[in-house]
Amino acid sequence: MSSVLSCQQLSKVYRQGDVETPVLADLNLEVKKGELLAIVGSSGCGKSTFLHLAGALDLPSAGHVFINDIDIHTLDDKKRAKFRNQHIGFIYQFHHLMMEFTAEENVAMPLLIRGDAPKLAVLEARKVLEQVGLAHRMSHKPSALSGGERQRVAIARALVTKPAIILADEPTGNLDFDTAEAIYQLIKQLNQQVQTSFVVVTHDLTLAGKMDRQLKLDHGKLLPLDE
Repeated sequence: MSSVLSCQQLSKVYRQGDVETPVLADLNLEVKKGELLAIVGSSGCGKSTFLHLAGALDLPSAGHVFINDIDIHTLDDKKRAKFRNQHIGFIYQFHHLMMEFTAEENVAMPLLIRGDAPKLAVLEARKVLEQVGLAHRMSHKPSALSGGERQRVAIARALVTKPAIILADEPTGNLDFDTAEAIYQLIKQLNQQVQTSFVVVTHDLTLAGKMDRQLKLDHGKLLPLDE
């Protein structure tokens, strides 16, 4: 398998005046096509910072991030935003759906942003919502959906552009046990169907243990979970 995501000597230091706070230090990582990777770590260890760098949402202090062999941080802002839209999907703990739009409209939004024709964007959104088991809820707004259903919409939105990789930040952190298990099963099913790689940042060791591989973020570096 080829690497979808490659981080090489990735570092991030936050500066405020004369004070420097190192968060990541010479971090290295390879994620293969179709791999399910879990990253665990204590609160404040830099997991979200890592996701922001891997997802082209923030710039590193040093090092490189390659997605499909493209060094994403050498791109200018406009090209990086376009690349992010086309190749990276995001799932958040609190789903970040737009409450005034239906499930169908929320899922279609990334396609509309990249310039797809509205009719085609809606058709594609419907297909992905069917994949995640929400064919009967497409016209509902988030306020009419359960927590698990909202997270399914968020997963559909992440998948709709057929990204190379999906970065998930505590995707089951706000769900009860049964719903969290259903979301994991959905991630596993979709991973097998479309071979999209998932990097899941989580405090949930049960969820992490079900992934293909587990790492922990400790003092700015990624280490095997059992070290």
